[in-house]
Amino acid sequence: MSSTEHGPANSAETRMNEKKCSWASYMTNSPTVIVMIGLPARGKTYMSKKLTRYLNWIGVPTKVFNLGVYRREAVRAYKSYDFFRHDNEEAMKVRKQCALVALQDVKAYLLAEGGQIAVFDATNTTRERRDLILAFVKENAFKVFFVESVCDDPQVIAANILEVKVSSPDYPERHRERVMGDFLKRIECYKVTYQPLDPDDYDRDLSFIKVMNVGRRFLVNRVQDYIQSKIVYYLMNIHVHSHSIYLCRHGESGHNVDGRIGGDAQLSPRGKQFAHALRGFIEEHDLSDLKVWTSQLRRTIQTAEELGVPYEQWKILNEIDAGVCEEMTYEMIQNSFPEEFALRDQDKYHYRYPGGESYQDLVQRLEPVIMELERQGNVLVICHQAVMRCLLAYFLDKSAEDLPYMKCPLHTILKLTPVAYGCKVEMFYLNVEAVNTHRDRPLDKVPRDSALIHRRNSYTPLSSHDQVKRPRLYSAGNQPWLPLAPTPSALMPEGRQSQESLCEGSDFDSCEATSGCVRF
Repeated sequence: MSSTEHGPANSAETRMNEKKCSWASYMTNSPTVIVMIGLPARGKTYMSKKLTRYLNWIGVPTKVFNLGVYRREAVRAYKSYDFFRHDNEEAMKVRKQCALVALQDVKAYLLAEGGQIAVFDATNTTRERRDLILAFVKENAFKVFFVESVCDDPQVIAANILEVKVSSPDYPERHRERVMGDFLKRIECYKVTYQPLDPDDYDRDLSFIKVMNVGRRFLVNRVQDYIQSKIVYYLMNIHVHSHSIYLCRHGESGHNVDGRIGGDAQLSPRGKQFAHALRGFIEEHDLSDLKVWTSQLRRTIQTAEELGVPYEQWKILNEIDAGVCEEMTYEMIQNSFPEEFALRDQDKYHYRYPGGESYQDLVQRLEPVIMELERQGNVLVICHQAVMRCLLAYFLDKSAEDLPYMKCPLHTILKLTPVAYGCKVEMFYLNVEAVNTHRDRPLDKVPRDSALIHRRNSYTPLSSHDQVKRPRLYSAGNQPWLPLAPTPSALMPEGRQSQESLCEGSDFDSCEATSGCVRF
């Protein structure tokens, strides 16, 4: 872990050259340091990791700097709680030095590596330590937001120690009783010098949120910008409770069989077979308290209807909007709009079809779904390929580059169960054959043409002549209920026109492309 000095001009140039980020990242006008506060076993690392995963998912480059990792590198062999006594002068020097090294890495990340938010995950229980951090952020012109986790529920604390600390590198022997005894003494060492944030006097000018007893109560003080409000919004929505999330795509549709993307096609015979098998899966696993969510497209509704249980329709769960490419095959798109086809292969996450959406747009649209999934109990989401990819990317912490190529096959259920610092994934294939709608990542990307890629991506408004919208609640063979807007092909010179309408590719991992969504 080395630190390097970076001049303002050099660091600004470096940040300008970084790969572009999402809409959310442009709401930050200076880097932010999130500082965790709290006694051990209060869920600080849990919140740090979840918050980092969320911020990265919405497109804000974020990284956790866990002081425990630095301490273990400096002191290879942990012996006992004595290391954390406030009167252990030698250990106190080591701990402070570790904090200084970590802060230099925070500086390098925010100034030289394109980061926008750094999460400083440590106890930070004394005013002396927090004043040191405040001096650091002031010197580097960073913003700072404190997150204090307060918990006095002995059952919650004990459960946290047993779930997380028993497997900590500090305790290689993993002896439950010894770990519990030593760790409780470690907590007592911190209590001696713990100075909670004081919203009425000493800390009244700081920006922070106090999270009390894992979300039963909150105290928010001086939220000063968009990103801080997003942090508060997220932390107030995550609930620590045991639950599972089931994700699956609708049954195979007629468009899936034909290789078409988008639209509002109905289930194929095999799709109906899957819907029946899905009902058997729910009954077999005794998911009586299960909530079921669908999009507003027929193929998800028809899948849910077979279950014989109540379900909710969410318009924001509709498939990615392929704009003028709705209901086309990829071959049609490549032949009729080769430039668009090539642009999408260059940068699938950011590319936006004419009059449609990008994966980045879809992530933004799905944020309320993520918040509800964090709050709910057991939920089955019957959705679409692109939608399922975006939801999976959040729970599995996948990058924007990998997200559009995640495999989400038809007639397969994924069970996601949140665990301490991640998510356990179980896959169930219901033995009903279906087409493969996945398109692999192109091996040879077309050389990036900056002029072309800038013309239509997720950062620029829909301003070119072919950015038209078409109603999407129709399918091949069904008359649209409104006259269609002209497509780009209608505006092209003769010879380049195509009789086909385009469809978007939700080629998640397959050609879910044949599924679709509605967006007006």
